[in-house]
Amino acid sequence: MRVLHLDSNHDILAQGLSKLGCTNVFNFKSNKEDIMASIENHDAIVIRSRFPIDKAFLDTAHHLRFIARVGSGLENIDVTYAKSIGIEIISSPEGNANAVGNHALAMLLGLLNNLPQGANDIANGKWEREGNRGEELDGKTIGLIGYGHTGSHFAKKLQGFDAKVLCHDILPNKGDDNARQVSLAVLQSEADIVSLHLPQTPETEAFIDMDFINHMAKPFWLINTSRGNQVVIDDLLEAMENKKIKGAGLDVLPYEKSSFEQIDHNPQLQQLIDNPHILLSPHVAGWTHQSKERLAQVIVDKVKERFFKRN
Repeated sequence: MRVLHLDSNHDILAQGLSKLGCTNVFNFKSNKEDIMASIENHDAIVIRSRFPIDKAFLDTAHHLRFIARVGSGLENIDVTYAKSIGIEIISSPEGNANAVGNHALAMLLGLLNNLPQGANDIANGKWEREGNRGEELDGKTIGLIGYGHTGSHFAKKLQGFDAKVLCHDILPNKGDDNARQVSLAVLQSEADIVSLHLPQTPETEAFIDMDFINHMAKPFWLINTSRGNQVVIDDLLEAMENKKIKGAGLDVLPYEKSSFEQIDHNPQLQQLIDNPHILLSPHVAGWTHQSKERLAQVIVDKVKERFFKRN
């Protein structure tokens, strides 16, 4: 089986596939059109987010048996069409869920303790203690929207605090000992903190908008480690000005390119940067040294299970 790697990943991915008997081919630079011209020579693809795998691309891939997406989201792959022509889709959401949980907690604690503003004050020669008096997480209610791999890992991290954890998910019976599943209305009536853990779908786009914000019973802190287009930035900025949102930790932004490795700078982004109650990070919640290895190993394990089970 010839496997075409379109993005660099941890070495154990290629090594693991090689041990299974696969031939690894690496092409990190050619454009999509050139890849399409030669894709029929390969049996599988390994990709992160370099470019979309759409119907036109798949129609040229006559021998593909699987597409492995090193990560959780599959929005850059036409999954429905790929499956309809017999191509199996493999992803690795388990691989970076722990890292995302850690990052969400770090962002939350940073906001509650005014770390962005405090660090900026000191950098500008100000030693402001009262203005940076923080809030404790204990006693607060955290509402997790989406309770899959990342949401459940975040909930587990929160068990060290004397806090209430609620979760909302479109699937029933997702709650567990770490989070009580509730309706969205109940979450909005009780939560002091909202954290997004949603896949990117048409239904989750612009999920946090002014309508959602106005249905929140209390001013709240917002954490987004999912996808940038799930928060309407104009509405977020207005809600922060009106004190309906106390602070926001955004690891993802709507200005990211499809590869997630470039971003468009614009006046709206500058407003986020300038706001002392907004904590930004460059889409790295799931991007730890440990998760890089774990993501790769999950792909190897799934390929082995599905294609080399008898070996």
